[in-house]
Amino acid sequence: MIEAASKRFYRDGFRDVGLDQILSDVGISKTAFYKHFSSKEDLMLAVIEAQDHWLQNHFQSMVDQRGGSDPRARLLAVFDVVDDIVNLDEFRGCFFVKVAMEFPLQHDPAHRAAAKNKRAMFDVVEKLSQQAGADDPETLAKQLMVLMEGAFVTRHVTGDHDAISIARQVGELLVDRSLTTSRTTSSD
Repeated sequence: MIEAASKRFYRDGFRDVGLDQILSDVGISKTAFYKHFSSKEDLMLAVIEAQDHWLQNHFQSMVDQRGGSDPRARLLAVFDVVDDIVNLDEFRGCFFVKVAMEFPLQHDPAHRAAAKNKRAMFDVVEKLSQQAGADDPETLAKQLMVLMEGAFVTRHVTGDHDAISIARQVGELLVDRSLTTSRTTSSD
């Protein structure tokens, strides 16, 4: 149910998809649905949580695979991961940005769930920044996250295949500056 609903919501939007469409996709009755979920909103939140869990695991695994053991390479691998994601055949934009756009009020449970994912991704990038020896891992993580988000959106909206490589080039400058400052400070 979660996988089918996730595909439908991602493709058609949360507000535009009716419960009957999902039940038809899955082939179950409303009675069976209500044994697991109390409402469409509960299903939506379960879908967002499942996507969050998948992305966090997938993202970290891909960073590990692409970045190897070098902390700087692992940090810059976040751009390789973004590139891999946007080049998937099924990519239709950032799932969590779509959620936040459909539910723009920050107190809305769906919006809060999308924001939770963005915070979790930030935590991953901040940890990678710390491991690489950044002088200010929090600021570097914020900068890299803005670049990643911008690359996601630019690639999706414009189709510009250079968006990710441009973001990576700027990211390399930021990382090198942060690491140089850190090494200079520690060697003084």
